[in-house]
Amino acid sequence: MNDGLVLIPTYNERENAELIIRKVFSLPKGFDVLIIDDGSPDGTAGIVRGLQQEFPDRLFLEERKGKLGLGTAYIHGFRWALQRNYQYVFEMDADFSHNPDDLLRLYDACAVEGYDMAIGSRYIQGVNVVNWPMDRVLMSWFASAYVRMITGMPIADATAGFKCYTARVLRTIPLDRIRFVGYAFQIEMKWLAYKYGFRIKEVPIIFTDRTRGTSKMTKGIFQEAFFGVVQMKLSSLFRTFERVPTPAAAPAVSASAATSAGESR
Repeated sequence: MNDGLVLIPTYNERENAELIIRKVFSLPKGFDVLIIDDGSPDGTAGIVRGLQQEFPDRLFLEERKGKLGLGTAYIHGFRWALQRNYQYVFEMDADFSHNPDDLLRLYDACAVEGYDMAIGSRYIQGVNVVNWPMDRVLMSWFASAYVRMITGMPIADATAGFKCYTARVLRTIPLDRIRFVGYAFQIEMKWLAYKYGFRIKEVPIIFTDRTRGTSKMTKGIFQEAFFGVVQMKLSSLFRTFERVPTPAAAPAVSASAATSAGESR
């Protein structure tokens, strides 16, 4: 078993499933992969089952009945990973909008540099998005600006869905209290990591829109995020967050270096 597990939720991703799995397994650093499939009618799970014959110790599949939401898929994966003592747990899309090569950089930020969470950030160094229409780019960028304004959380890409968590973060965050299942889930997980005092680094990436398959983004997902941020901020006023002490072995980062590297605390 490797120390890193890549979680990939799927719904109708038969065009991408085999390609993304083989790409992750081709990386010089070994990662295991867990596919969480929400009953894809296009046969995505069947493709994964076939590949498990080739990768029996590295590829795993959890099948759920029906489309239950991105957030619940990831929480299912987090619990699965913690039960098996993975130390680094990744979120990644199936459609190659996240470059699997960047898993190595997210891993290094946590395993080598000592951060608790690493975010593949589209906006920490300008706007690095390819093939999105301008209205989608603006909506995404302003969504992150809106989150920063409401919460005060100093993260440039608050809605990013490409991340590495240490097991320590996932054991601390009360997963049974996560409220959101769509776009706002990504914001809520960063918010809780920030409130608990974990060290967060934004790693610059280039996000490329899918070329195969169909996007799952809907207007309702954006609405959940817009109103959910206010609810999240208000509810936090009535909660106590016991800040997690930084391990003695964690490297010190100067204020200037932290700013340039995209560290949030």
